[in-house]
Amino acid sequence: MYDPSATGSFYGLSEGSSYYGGILKMGNKKNSKGIRGLTLKKSVTIFVVLVLAAGSLFYFLYMAPRRVTPILMYHSIGTEQGDSLSVNPSNFERQMDFIKKSGYKVITLDQLVELINAGRTYLPKTVVITFDDGFEDNYISAFPILSKYGMPATMFLITGYIGREKGYLTWDQVQVMAKNGIDFGGHTRGNVYLPSVEDSGMLWEEVSGCKNDIESHTGGEARYFCYPTGAFTEKVKDSVKLAGYKGACTTHRGKDRSNKDVFALNRVKITNSDMNKPFHFRGKLSGFYNCFRRAR
Repeated sequence: MYDPSATGSFYGLSEGSSYYGGILKMGNKKNSKGIRGLTLKKSVTIFVVLVLAAGSLFYFLYMAPRRVTPILMYHSIGTEQGDSLSVNPSNFERQMDFIKKSGYKVITLDQLVELINAGRTYLPKTVVITFDDGFEDNYISAFPILSKYGMPATMFLITGYIGREKGYLTWDQVQVMAKNGIDFGGHTRGNVYLPSVEDSGMLWEEVSGCKNDIESHTGGEARYFCYPTGAFTEKVKDSVKLAGYKGACTTHRGKDRSNKDVFALNRVKITNSDMNKPFHFRGKLSGFYNCFRRAR
């Protein structure tokens, strides 16, 4: 019979018995597994916390200060196949429709520059739309879509081509758009690669001359310039300032990735394929795109 007063026994089993030892070993194994499980959970929790903390630091210290209001860059809105500078009209409308339905606000380049000068480089869900060169399809295809969605834009003109070269705008078309929400800026007279221009007189003719052309034909002010191929030097930039422009756009050249320099505003190239890749167009609208682009 079991004697509860017996020492060193477990329901009549002595500590030395093999059965008693087996029970203890089983208990120890369960305890060790439990401890290992708790240790693993604790390690995973610590790892997750560290990852989140590192991500937060990366965002607030690196990403957030470099987030900008994106300036979208278009060229032709045509049907050319295989041209990376051309977006077909149906895709362009899809992009404008996405911007509208996603709650983005489209502001003018002039409004953005005023904000940058006031110390604000980023406005949530806000974009600027620009076009380079002055292709005729900007009037035929892009302008009606922009008007449909009530979106302003800036078009940079190679003024020596306007009304002279096939496939480019006429001054009559420019005047119509100038009265209906489109701003115009200079893009030189002859699409010249400005860093290669050594003669100061020729440089001035290209930079200031196109400004005079636009103002004389539209009666409005050409406030902004766009460097052909996005290329510029400090000498070129100084000429643009001296000509009376309020700012200038590049592509993704220069050292300033945060668009604090209004005479070296980085833009985001928009292509046909952006609507076919998941989150690609959304990513370009996010304001973070410049953070991951290679400087040129």
